[in-house]
Amino acid sequence: MDLSKVVAIVTGGASGLGEATVRTIVERGGRAAILDRPQSNGEALAKELGDQAIFTPADVTDEAAVGAAVDKTVERFGALHVCVNCAGVGSAFKTVSKMGAFPLDAFRMTIEINLIGTFNVLRLAAAQMAKQEPDAGGERGVIVNTASIAAYEGQMGQAAYAASKGGIVGMTL
Repeated sequence: MDLSKVVAIVTGGASGLGEATVRTIVERGGRAAILDRPQSNGEALAKELGDQAIFTPADVTDEAAVGAAVDKTVERFGALHVCVNCAGVGSAFKTVSKMGAFPLDAFRMTIEINLIGTFNVLRLAAAQMAKQEPDAGGERGVIVNTASIAAYEGQMGQAAYAASKGGIVGMTL
């Protein structure tokens, strides 16, 4: 895939798979917006990568912050062609253990960040892409959602994580 003219927004872009994605896009001549939490390494990474990258601090569950990140990306780079959703967390609790029942707040947090956060970003990115003129192939943009084998085969202590990744698979074509 030719990434030289691509403008991408990458959630979880300051570390792990997201950071590797950002680096690959920039190394191949594309431009990337690093969407990650304000306290992440996003600012330092953007500075390291130079003019081809910007840091757009946002919590993926915050509609206004994600909308502002999409707007900042388009203002800086002129369009949005690719959205890669890598942001996510895990909470390792057995449904019931010697300590008691799985804390519902921990389950909710994992679903909120992994599933609802992914949906929040993809819907706002898709809305921006829909405004753009199609390219020569008739495409307006591409969205990549990352899930996990846990979506299909959860493991002990991974109920929230597996459920969130199963939801991502379910809403992805």
